[in-house]
Amino acid sequence: MTPILALAADLAAGRTTSRALVDDALARIEDPDGEGALAFLKVHADAARAAAEASDRMRAAGVPMGPLAGLPVAVKDLFDLAGDVTTAGSMLLANDEPAEADAPAIARLRAASAIVIGRTNMTEFAYSGLGLNAHYGTPANPFDRKTRRIPGGSSSGAAVSVTDGMAAAAIGTDTGGSVRIPASLCGLAGFKPTARRIPTDGVWPLAISLDSVGPLAPTVACCAVLDAVMAGAAPVVPEALPLAGLRFAVPQTLVLDDVEDYVARRFEDAVSALSEAGARIAEIPFEELAEIPRINANGGIYAEAWAVHRRLLEEHRDAYDPRVAARIERASGLSAADYYDVLRARESLIEAAASVTAPFDALLVPTTSLAAPPMAPLEAGDAHYVSTNLLMLRNTFCFNFLDRCSLSIPMHEPGSAPCGLMVVGEAMGDARLLAVGLAVEAVLRG
Repeated sequence: MTPILALAADLAAGRTTSRALVDDALARIEDPDGEGALAFLKVHADAARAAAEASDRMRAAGVPMGPLAGLPVAVKDLFDLAGDVTTAGSMLLANDEPAEADAPAIARLRAASAIVIGRTNMTEFAYSGLGLNAHYGTPANPFDRKTRRIPGGSSSGAAVSVTDGMAAAAIGTDTGGSVRIPASLCGLAGFKPTARRIPTDGVWPLAISLDSVGPLAPTVACCAVLDAVMAGAAPVVPEALPLAGLRFAVPQTLVLDDVEDYVARRFEDAVSALSEAGARIAEIPFEELAEIPRINANGGIYAEAWAVHRRLLEEHRDAYDPRVAARIERASGLSAADYYDVLRARESLIEAAASVTAPFDALLVPTTSLAAPPMAPLEAGDAHYVSTNLLMLRNTFCFNFLDRCSLSIPMHEPGSAPCGLMVVGEAMGDARLLAVGLAVEAVLRG
């Protein structure tokens, strides 16, 4: 995987062309021995080639080009793309009307001359952290392909498109972890911004209070460029903060429970490396995290998903993946008063949590409690699926619920199972978090 800024430098220096980058990406998608047929639900081959040729002509004519210009980018099947049907990883929407316009986040990428190469596979309606899709199949994690491990979800195809060179970067969504989980399991950087910073118009909703749009890419700097463009800002990478003296907190409540030994060792090694580089590490109780499962018992904030799907489920339940339908229906018994209570409890918890974390530059948490497990047992057993899915989502969901921005940065050793270190910032502290993340990444990459 080549970082975006390195590709942009190659284009500027004439060492490659946009057409060559797009042709290479398409060849990887079309490789019958690869994962392209499972990673993508639709490929925009002709449009991508035409856009690449136009980008090359503009560059040759001396038109100033930004860091995304001419780069192939994959887009999760949750976003509206003009002329495409947005199917959200489901068979149910296949006959809907095509979108009339791009979602604003995607329109901003196109305005920066990024090239949309296709729509990527995902868990149906984005409702799982595992990445399995019962309708279209599931692309395998790049690690240990023979075993066919999960890619993580819900932005499963987005992650695999980047690891396998089918795109320079990908755009996903993150309601409970759907950018950071596949980034963690596939060895990528993944950024979940403060939700309000990037518009979610033209994106099929899951839980509108939590839905956010974020990138999956080779590095933190890549994520910073993509995030800036989608937020309507200049595509500038912040300077890494000096790591020495940064204050990191490691919460001791909930997020370290039931972490598998392999991930726990990698997390301990990562924290130790940051400490040796001069960061100040403090273990804190952060007992407020224990309130999140209690507040969301019986569906909680996902009453918003039930509101979106209730009529479709009444009429077309058989068209849903049964596991997705069952998760949505968990919130069907909540009353309007129950939902109001959840919103008020969330507001109070956000305020309480902010006072706990204010003295620190960021929190450090394992992104996922597990490395990628094999698909087959999850496909075969409902109980195993449910327990694994809940554990996979637990850590990431906490910080969506607290309205935070957070990064997943690879913390595994080369050649070993990918897993991520989650670095969590404050609401609207995205620029500072990215600057912290650059410093953390430099240490973890050695």
